[in-house]
Amino acid sequence: LVLEAVRQNGEALYVAAAELRADRELVLEAVQQNGLALEFVAPELRADRDFVLEAVHQNGLALKYAAAEPRDDREVVLEAVRQFGLALRFA
Repeated sequence: LVLEAVRQNGEALYVAAAELRADRELVLEAVQQNGLALEFVAPELRADRDFVLEAVHQNGLALKYAAAEPRDDREVVLEAVRQFGLALRFA
């Protein structure tokens, strides 16, 4: 049920239980649908470079919700800026 909800609207993740917010498969579906769902993701996934890259590929503003390490990654920042130029301010 939750998987189908995040496929329709990634930000539906905000109502998911904490353990579901750490479920890589579920959360990947959410950020691929809406990168801004990164706001509701478990901290360890917000620190995962590849995961954050998926989120900013969908919406550059997702960089705002990434942990510090991915925000310092050149490729992640460039992808975020490609999607939304003002995302640079979150690097």
